[in-house]
Amino acid sequence: MRISFKKPVLSLRAIRNGLLTSGIFCLSMFFVMPPAVAKEASLSSDDQACQKCHDGKKEILKTTEAGESLSMMISTQAFLASMHNDTSCTDCHDDLDEKTHGKVAVPIKSKRAYRLSFKDSCTVCHKKNMAQFKDSVHAAMVADGNDKAPTCSDCHDPHTLKSVKLIEPIANVPCAACHKEIFKAYSQDVHGLDRVAHGKEAPLCANCHSAHSIKAASLATSGIKEACLSCHKDAADKHLAWLPNSKLHFEVVSCPVCHNPTAKRRVNLRLVDSVSGKQIMEKKGESQFEQMTKAADASQSGLAGSELRSFLKQFNQANPGTKAILSGRLEVREGVENHQISEKEKALKDCKVCHESGAMPFQSVILTMAGSDGRPLRHVVNREVLNSVTALDMIRGFYTIGSSRLSVLDYLLVLVLLGVLCVPIAHLTAHRLFKTKRDQLNAERARAAAQADRNTPQK
Repeated sequence: MRISFKKPVLSLRAIRNGLLTSGIFCLSMFFVMPPAVAKEASLSSDDQACQKCHDGKKEILKTTEAGESLSMMISTQAFLASMHNDTSCTDCHDDLDEKTHGKVAVPIKSKRAYRLSFKDSCTVCHKKNMAQFKDSVHAAMVADGNDKAPTCSDCHDPHTLKSVKLIEPIANVPCAACHKEIFKAYSQDVHGLDRVAHGKEAPLCANCHSAHSIKAASLATSGIKEACLSCHKDAADKHLAWLPNSKLHFEVVSCPVCHNPTAKRRVNLRLVDSVSGKQIMEKKGESQFEQMTKAADASQSGLAGSELRSFLKQFNQANPGTKAILSGRLEVREGVENHQISEKEKALKDCKVCHESGAMPFQSVILTMAGSDGRPLRHVVNREVLNSVTALDMIRGFYTIGSSRLSVLDYLLVLVLLGVLCVPIAHLTAHRLFKTKRDQLNAERARAAAQADRNTPQK
């Protein structure tokens, strides 16, 4: 007897029904199963023990040796919402002894000394940021003992620190705590208003000045040009369409000079090395600039041309291997004015603002050298220096034809051009005037040569 088995055949309807059933089952499981929830931050048992006192009903106040009142209260809720919520209290406060803490008084010199004492604790986790900070103008100010120089916790409260991504468009920026006037100006200029309107598309303080490696603005080679061009990359090309000699303008005219039409302007003669082109910085602990400018400026009314030359000579003698010259740059007078940028439609495009006799930007002149921390050291210069022929070999940079910087050069240029044209004209005129005399002399020379040939005996 032969038994045969038929291979089962699935119809398209059966397959479709099976897939539909499976899909419904998976979908139902998705709604039945609870979604994964991120684990909420919580305090360890040791940290809870700390917070029993530091977030208790009774406020803990310490009086520093300077007579200041220092609160030791820490909000547990604010700490758990901060970026440090996974950091234990003893990670930063590693010098505490649990046996004596709270029982034995620990003297604190001052609030500032207390904040500075945590610098090493910050370094443990934030090595890269601390390395950048050490090379900043703020670190230099701290090293000089400046009480206004910011420490880590002045900008970043370690117990309530939030991500910069959560900072509102313009509020809660730590820079505003010290730079109130500048931040107020920024908040009302084209960048600040754009920040409020469009959020992070517009620049905030750190976009131009960086967050930790902040340098003195005066140290930049061409003013704040580098910061501006980091966003406005096509600005140089756009200016080519209408601005004569735009490359020179970009080098020696600071952007706010034109983009803050209400600003007061001045000429800044920066002390630079003629070889490297970099600004010369004063050595730490020295005060060469102040001593030498005061000695050169006999009347203390501003350096005249001869006095400026005397200063440069003495400076180069006191610093062998350095060839100091002056590099001119047109800039706005106040730091606040650098942060009052208007809409591009309102920017200055009238060349006469600078390029006419007695132009206001050339009525104020200063001599500048970078201090040991990068911040500028300044001394007033007599504006007549800009019109002095003797200043030609001292001042490099921003002279352009038709400006009021050195009007005598305009006259000299005209004389040079006339000289260039007169030389060939005079040559051709003289050539024609003396043609007859020249022909007579040539004829006499020819006759003399022929006579000499005839008088020579034949061999």
